[in-house]
Amino acid sequence: MRHFSMKVCEKVEQKVRTTYNEVADELVAEFAVAATEMVSAVDQAYDEKNIRRRVYDALNVLMAMDIIQKEKKSILWRGLPTNTEQEGARLQMDLNSRGERMERKRQHLQDLVQQQVSFKQLISRNRDQEMSGAMAPAADNQIALPFIVVNTKKETVIDCEMAEDKQEIFFNFSAPFEIHDDSETLKLMNMQRCHPGAIKDLVPPSLVQFANETLLGSDSSPIPPAPRGRR
Repeated sequence: MRHFSMKVCEKVEQKVRTTYNEVADELVAEFAVAATEMVSAVDQAYDEKNIRRRVYDALNVLMAMDIIQKEKKSILWRGLPTNTEQEGARLQMDLNSRGERMERKRQHLQDLVQQQVSFKQLISRNRDQEMSGAMAPAADNQIALPFIVVNTKKETVIDCEMAEDKQEIFFNFSAPFEIHDDSETLKLMNMQRCHPGAIKDLVPPSLVQFANETLLGSDSSPIPPAPRGRR
């Protein structure tokens, strides 16, 4: 998607008159469907939603540049600026596209850093529980990975079946339910939160500053006083 904005521009130019949904549907077919076998259904739905949002943003940029115009639900092609104006418009769209890619990569890196901090603090927590397990079996207080948490109403009837090879488990719920993976659950437990002085021991040296900015900079919740003994 390096030149995503230019792809939107090309689609409108080819059709002369089109709609947002028509452009978005075609770009979803080109970018998202091609990777169907490589990603999960959840990731595919996220990618499709992201593409549609970017189509909307790109159309707004083109409209601001007077390259297209909107008539009710229709989008009409007006034409690219000429000479230096045209080059400037293309450069601006490319700059916007690069900025979007940088932000997506930054968010992905932040998720990975949070996951690493959470996992390492969970290891420390489990170790502490094992050392202080005199009152109760250590296994009762430790959290093993991987895991999922299923949340539903108390009245929900749940049928559970296991495949013969014990590689798959099938659930059938009588009411709506939510599924949270281990990363999401640990984040809800604030396991990605730690004392600033402990971050250097949890992430590579090159990511210490980034971790401080993303994990501590915008989060106003209390910071644990120490990295050990979490429950």
